Amino acid sequence: MIETRTLTLADIEDLSFRALVAAGTSEANARPLAVATAATEADGVASHGLAYIPIYCEHVQCGKVDGSAIPAVDKPTPGVVNVDAATGFAHAAIDAGFDALIPAARAQGIAVLAIRNSYNCGVLGYHTWHLAQEGLVGLGFTNAPASIAPSGGSKPVVGTNPFSIAVPGTDGQPALLIDQSASTIAKSEVIKHAREGKAIPVGWALDADGNPTTDPNVGLKGSMAPSGGYKGVGVAILTEVMAAALTGATLGVHASPFSGTAGGPPKTGQMFIAIDPKATAGDAFATGIAGLVQVIRDQSGAHLPGDGRRSKRLAAQSNGVAVNVATLEKIEAILT
Repeated sequence: MIETRTLTLADIEDLSFRALVAAGTSEANARPLAVATAATEADGVASHGLAYIPIYCEHVQCGKVDGSAIPAVDKPTPGVVNVDAATGFAHAAIDAGFDALIPAARAQGIAVLAIRNSYNCGVLGYHTWHLAQEGLVGLGFTNAPASIAPSGGSKPVVGTNPFSIAVPGTDGQPALLIDQSASTIAKSEVIKHAREGKAIPVGWALDADGNPTTDPNVGLKGSMAPSGGYKGVGVAILTEVMAAALTGATLGVHASPFSGTAGGPPKTGQMFIAIDPKATAGDAFATGIAGLVQVIRDQSGAHLPGDGRRSKRLAAQSNGVAVNVATLEKIEAILT
């Protein structure tokens, strides 16, 4: 049985911040990553939460991430914001980009943010969620080191490449939030199973010959199984175009891994599109979204994307989060 300890969200943010700074991250870069870590734990996505802090710290120390990087923001046109993350953490680059993206989207109805020379942005839906809180429809794309083979092939050429869309609601929370990778399951879940010595379900990953496997270590040496077969590959390629080709970032096939210490900075990218629904649909947008949400919730047993994270998020604000003690011990070791 896994031993856990309950922490408040403030505790999680503080622990993350102190560990990142102790590893050599500047306070300006550590704070947005620590805030995101607490939010990720609140949403119940433990694989991208505190469990990643030791990896982030290791990557700062080995040079895979520049913990002191200062993102460079450029606005070549009124509707486009470019950010060079300078091989630093994606979170600080995204925050800097949003400061220019949000007012641009409100002024024009739509604007895009292109980030290059970046790193793992964690839970993509965390970032689109912020755009929804600002009353904007937020679309996000992020590419990752290659781990999915093309249809009919066996050698990975694109990453798990998540996409996300968050739609503003009326209570400060998104009315709906879709956040999914192009693979059947996020690669971090396979890594988590390997770390814990657990088998993975059939359909999560393939071996080097393209055959299904339940051994996470074999799957990590092979490829991730695309969600929906060739359709998942199509989503991964779409995201590669949006987050890498259109931003000037490194293609997944050339990017160094997000795990381990080899290879230097991955220099991957993110793309965000912010749309002001008042500009495109006026009051009809809120009516249409409310109707869509209602017909889904009216169906017994139906799941509305984002509801699971929403309920956990609201509960965590009052009750805290149960965290793996083994993870806490790894982080506390960084501080000693």
